[in-house]
Amino acid sequence: MRKCNRILAGAAAVALTVTLTPAATANPGSTNTGSTNTAAPTSADPDFALPSGEHFVRTSTMPVHHNSSPDEETAAEISAVTPDGRTVVHTDSPAERIGFSTLAGRDSLEPAGTLDMPGEPTSVDIVGDLALVAVNTSESYTDPSGELVVVDLADRAIVASHDLGGQPDSIDISPDGRHAAVAIENERDEDVDDGALPQLPAGFLAIVDLDGAPDAWQVRTTELIGLADVAPEDPEPEYVSINDRGQVAVTLQENNHIVVVDVASGEVRNHFSAGTATVEDVDTTENNRIERDGSVTAPREPDSVGWLDDDTLATADEGDYQGGTRTWTAFDAATGDVVYSSGNELEELAIRHGQYPEHRAEAKGVEPEGLAVATYGKHRYAFVALERANLVAVYNVDDPRDPQLVQGLPTDVAPEGVLPVPQRNALVVSAEEDDAEAGVRSSLSRYQLTRTPLAVSLRKNEGAPSIVADSGIGFGGLSGLSGVPGSPGEVVAIHDNAYEPSRVLTVDTASHPARVTDELVLTRDGDEAAYDLEGIAARDDGGYWVVAEGEPADDLPNLLIDVGPDGQVREEIALPDAIAEGATRFGFEGVAVDGEHVWVAVQREWADNEPGQSTLARYTPATGQWAFAAYPLDTPPEGGWMGVSELTALGDGRMLVLERDNQRGEDAETKKVYEIDVSTVEPVGVGERKPVVDKSLNQDLIPALEAGGGIVHDKPEGLAVTADGKLVGAVDNDGVDEAPGESVLLRLGKP
Repeated sequence: MRKCNRILAGAAAVALTVTLTPAATANPGSTNTGSTNTAAPTSADPDFALPSGEHFVRTSTMPVHHNSSPDEETAAEISAVTPDGRTVVHTDSPAERIGFSTLAGRDSLEPAGTLDMPGEPTSVDIVGDLALVAVNTSESYTDPSGELVVVDLADRAIVASHDLGGQPDSIDISPDGRHAAVAIENERDEDVDDGALPQLPAGFLAIVDLDGAPDAWQVRTTELIGLADVAPEDPEPEYVSINDRGQVAVTLQENNHIVVVDVASGEVRNHFSAGTATVEDVDTTENNRIERDGSVTAPREPDSVGWLDDDTLATADEGDYQGGTRTWTAFDAATGDVVYSSGNELEELAIRHGQYPEHRAEAKGVEPEGLAVATYGKHRYAFVALERANLVAVYNVDDPRDPQLVQGLPTDVAPEGVLPVPQRNALVVSAEEDDAEAGVRSSLSRYQLTRTPLAVSLRKNEGAPSIVADSGIGFGGLSGLSGVPGSPGEVVAIHDNAYEPSRVLTVDTASHPARVTDELVLTRDGDEAAYDLEGIAARDDGGYWVVAEGEPADDLPNLLIDVGPDGQVREEIALPDAIAEGATRFGFEGVAVDGEHVWVAVQREWADNEPGQSTLARYTPATGQWAFAAYPLDTPPEGGWMGVSELTALGDGRMLVLERDNQRGEDAETKKVYEIDVSTVEPVGVGERKPVVDKSLNQDLIPALEAGGGIVHDKPEGLAVTADGKLVGAVDNDGVDEAPGESVLLRLGKP
């Protein structure tokens, strides 16, 4: 769990050892190492439908600042729901308050106000008509303090407050409503000794007896000193979860330990090391390549914990100071034996969804952090939030010792809290990342369990994921699309420099979700090629025209590239010097073939453009000559810019132009497809005044981008007409690097 004082990436994180270790079974007892080899079974293709024939779809997303002001920093972290399933309460630590929202109707999530707290709320839970909020009031790491604040939900008023004796983290209320458990972390200062333990004062478990009026409740303490193998004198409890037997599982994340306590008596019933795991076939090198050729051996250092049943507890193995195995694990609570580990399955899920954070490969990969378990009807599910991949993995855990991965749900940036709401067949995920300048806002997203076939939802752009890859293919950063001549329903795609090497991806859009079925690596002079590709046009001869965006500051030119059917670069074609000298970094963005000519779109104004215009460049392969026309851009939004992202040929001089602003979410105004006819203008040579093409609106993409229940994405960049006449689009997810990161394929009907 994140606190405001914690550095998000973990400054004290250590590089993971890339080794193989022999398999071993966790030994029973309170001091076992829990070491096990978890070279997971190869992931089967997820069927994207739960055993009951139902599945979750995202129905709405609410930016947290809707409860306050867009100018304020917010961070929705942990949420709780009232017994009737109608009101969600979430923590908002930067603003030192809790927020309210309502699950109105079947699909919506609406803001419903805030309530100030006396410090940073770290967690919240609800019993009856009362919300119990753990609040950090610490003056410093060495002088930690905190309160349990009790809120009457009917009156939205604080009715009691109890001193917790230290800095709290997670809170959970027992199913019978008689007790609350609070992890008093007393977290370490990561700037002291590189965050090494011990750093006193030690943490402990606080148990609150919920007898009588809230102001009469009593707080008891269970010491956890002397239990862990790692820094036993300085336990740092992170997360708590209570089962139906009144047993609370406590993770000591930095100590790599798990403790089971009886809440009624406060006695420690069992404790054991979370152990070390080896995970095979994962990406461990940050090099813009998705390469599953490494292995990780590390302590699990679990964050969240939940009960799969009364005998089996599960952890999200985020890692912290020394660990992070990219897994989630199930333990026998009585013996500490590992009964299940996800191995590389979460990494594979993110890769197949086009949401693998390759820039985190050397750290902790997808970084499992949040975990929640709940029963919906006849089936029990575990939800694992992948903080760096912006995904929630859904598992069926009817058999708690044989979980089955059945679905991945795209989220906003940095999913933190996972809140099942089975009484309304819903799931609420809180995403904490908030950066107004980048257009990324903290939010709550609602997902609904539905019997509507996923394929039906996807045809209306209402389901997710809308595009996945076959096993073994990694993708993301989709920046250009093209229909394939003679292949109905098939398109080819390229990605930008978020990933290497450059590849042409084959996508079956007739499938629901669409599937990346093949990849062709581009080569140049026998070596793999790496470009910043932004557009592709498939040719009748099986080859491709692709365009690479240049970077003048690095002396990288904008290039039109002739690629053979085998992926070999046959020719790189640059612009005339007089044009190239006026280029900015907003260069080539789309390419299309019209008869004997190849047309290339420039994203934004260059030095030789009139204000508010960009360039359409025509290349004639038979003569090697360039000629130029101008494209009129829409007026940019305040504080933003407008540019061209794609060029798609319709035939006989008619083309589609994808034009967009650089805004996300509610700030987005222009994500439009215009039609032009280049046969009505005569392009000119270098130095001549460019003729301006006329444009007419073909369609507005914002309704399609909103239909999936998420935010409006900044970068729709791919557009293609299939051989059977259907228009599809793709969103560039920036390689999940400080971006929403969702890979999206849009089905846009007939152009």
